[in-house]
Amino acid sequence: MVERILVVDDEQSMREWLTIALSQDGFEVEAAASGEEALKVLERASIDLALVDLRMLGMDGLATLARVKQANEAVAVIIMTAYATAETAVQALKEGAYDYIIKPFKVDELRHLVQKALDERRLRGENLRLRREVELRYHFGNLIGKSPKMEEVFSTIGRLGDSKATVLVTGESGTGKELAAKAIHFNSNRKDRAFVTVNCGAIPQELMESELFGHVKGAFTGAVSAKQGLFEVADAGTLFLDEVSELPLNLQVKLLRVLEDPEIRPVGGVKPVRVDVRIIAATNRELSRAIEAKAFREDLFYRLNVISLHLPPLRERREDIPLLVSHFLEKFAPTDGSPKLISPEALSALERYPWPGNVRELENVIERAVTLEPGPVIRVESLPEAVRELHEPDFPAIKLPEEGLDLDALMERVERDLLSQALRRAKGIQSRAAQLLRTSFRSFRYRLQKYGMDRE
Repeated sequence: MVERILVVDDEQSMREWLTIALSQDGFEVEAAASGEEALKVLERASIDLALVDLRMLGMDGLATLARVKQANEAVAVIIMTAYATAETAVQALKEGAYDYIIKPFKVDELRHLVQKALDERRLRGENLRLRREVELRYHFGNLIGKSPKMEEVFSTIGRLGDSKATVLVTGESGTGKELAAKAIHFNSNRKDRAFVTVNCGAIPQELMESELFGHVKGAFTGAVSAKQGLFEVADAGTLFLDEVSELPLNLQVKLLRVLEDPEIRPVGGVKPVRVDVRIIAATNRELSRAIEAKAFREDLFYRLNVISLHLPPLRERREDIPLLVSHFLEKFAPTDGSPKLISPEALSALERYPWPGNVRELENVIERAVTLEPGPVIRVESLPEAVRELHEPDFPAIKLPEEGLDLDALMERVERDLLSQALRRAKGIQSRAAQLLRTSFRSFRYRLQKYGMDRE
């Protein structure tokens, strides 16, 4: 789709010059001799960027800027002026102008500023689209994704709503196992009751039984009062046993007993307590190996694994990375402004990285980038070195056949293929496709014309 620029200036020669220069760059150009005329253009045409002269008869540039933004907030506006002062510049930026340029200016200076403004407008549009996808479609609780594997996860969670069945959530560290457990709970008929998390690897073994089942007063040294266990706290709700493979064998026996007959016995107590608790367990270990090593009971495994839910590692669902990035940019947005944007190059680097720490690592990287990036757009330079190292693509080596090859034909085929791929990825927007290939818009247009691809 060709981007459309509106030129607003009461000097006819300036309007004509800008129209010719911008049209040569592949833009569609509308021209208006006044602010009032510009508003009429906005009523009938979709405008991406407006170049507005500051001093005009009737409605001046600042008033026109305000009205343009009122009509369509998404339009990028550049103020043109031969009378720039610090005060007018600040006022224009406050009113929502992207930037200003001082007359007389060179056409290359204008082209650079126009391209920069349109690039940022495109980034804002893409980031907004991704945020809307996150909000409206590709999420379940705080789990986010549109990949087939995540759609399968969402489908399974959706079917668990009214079930009391025990669920075993598996996946590598950082894949979001606790988020999945919360999604199951808050999309069930227990959502108004407690969701209690226990990290089985973080509580000392000697305290674990008391934490889970409670104790009576005087049950052991230091038990100066009775304590309610987490099973009772979670009564009528959900108990999430994170890293269940770390549970000591003696407590595995007691957990198995509760799963078979839903009652607990506090430490030192003689009277059993009935509980109604749904168990969701999670582990990042291969429980089959733990069973072989006699570190985990096989009968407990089958009791926990009534329904299994596997969360895929991030490297197996790379198509979810843009959605996750958008979500984290929103989450870590500066308190004094809107969320930062991310450049196509930085997003490409994030998509190439293997993410051994999965979603948690991605979240940390985005938080770091938001903190360190001084500008409004996160660049590759703001990403960790490990991510940056994989930014430049590795091209496969081409072996020269014994009989030789036609180098010009090969280079033409490669260039045509890359031009086509860039256009498809940019959804036909040529300036965006040029950016993907790290070339100027003019050079990109030349290459399209060279192969007759501008008519396709």
